[in-house]
Order: sequence, then structure tokens, then C-alpha cells
Amino acid sequence: MRILLVEDDQILADALFRALVQSAYAVDLVGDGLQADHALSVHTYDLVVLDVGLPGMSGFDLVRRLRGRKSQVPVLILTALDALADRVKGLDLGADDYLTKPFDLPELEARVRALLRRGHGKPTPDLHHGRLRLDSGGRRLYCDDQPIELSARELALFELLLMREGRVVSKEHMVNHLYGWGDEVGPNAMEVYVYRVRKKLEPYGCRIRTIRGMGYLLERTDAPE
Repeated sequence: MRILLVEDDQILADALFRALVQSAYAVDLVGDGLQADHALSVHTYDLVVLDVGLPGMSGFDLVRRLRGRKSQVPVLILTALDALADRVKGLDLGADDYLTKPFDLPELEARVRALLRRGHGKPTPDLHHGRLRLDSGGRRLYCDDQPIELSARELALFELLLMREGRVVSKEHMVNHLYGWGDEVGPNAMEVYVYRVRKKLEPYGCRIRTIRGMGYLLERTDAPE
């Protein structure tokens, strides 16, 4: 999943960036409201984590412009403003949730997971595919409660396919949602990761089909043979 992190406090921004990357998210970091507005106009994100007090354009104005473009990307506001009116204003403008600074990283990570699930129509923390269970909170995959070892990137790829189970996911969509600006993406990166995930999960009844010229499809477990 790809997240746009908008925070002008460099120390806090670096800490949040590291925490989210360690949780296997692709993260783009900007510290200016105008830069964030441009990024949101040209890139696709699964979530925006947004400070309110920004140079260039406030977080409130950014949310207003985002919703004005009919974007439905979830927005989590980070704010040092503890007045009720400010929290209400952010939610009324179209933000989905907020955290008041200072906050603990585990709470931020939990809210990020909840908003990402909600954005993909998956309200529960566990995602199931036949005998497989993906624990989005613990970032682990299980089969009959036995852990399956996947790298962070492999887990993120399988989660992306699972979120769109039964639908074709293009290579472009994968790259856009699994890699940030600073990531090196080779021409065969997706083929390599899909091959690895397929090889590891096929023994558990997971079928990832290559749809030539279109992308990849995780077959539903109830799909006919």
C-alpha cells in the first residue's frame, strides 16, 4: 500500500517514515502543502497522513482541494490543535480520522491499518483466502495458524492481490502501490515477486494467474476449476 506522508517537522517526519516503511508500506514524504497537492494530483495513494500546520498550504485547505477533485482517498490528520472546533473542521472538510500530537506510534499504525482496510472495503483486521489468513495488524501470513515466511515486499504484494481478489491487477497498479519515489524498480521486478509469492503459496491452494497483456489475478477460492 502506498502512503503520502505530509509533515514539516523533520524529526517527526523521519520517525513516521521509518515506522511506516518497516511495516512494509511504500511511503512518499513531503513537508509542504503545495508539494503535497501536486503529488496528490499526479499520483495514486491508498492513504494520506497529513499534518495541519504546513507551509505553502494548510492541511485543511489541502483536504478541501482533495475532496473538491472528488478523490476518496482516506485522510488521517495529525494536529497539535486540541480545540474541538479544529477537530470538527477537519472531519467536516472530508478527513476520515485524526490524531492529536503527541501520540504513540502503535496508535498511529493501528489507525493507518484501519483506514487502509476501510478504503478497500475490508473492515476486519484479518483477510482470508481459503486456508490462508493474513493478519494485517501483525503483518504476518498464516495457514491453519502456522506462520508462512514472506518478505515484507512479498507480503505487501499478496495483500494487494488479496484486496482485489477475483480482479485483474495490472503491473502498473502494483508498481504505483508498492513502490515510493526513492525505490528502484527494475523492468522485471513484478514478475520476480509474483513468481516468488506464487511458488511459496501454491502448496496452500493459492492460485495467481498471469493474464497476458493485462496483469495478475488471484483466483477466488470458490472459483470453478
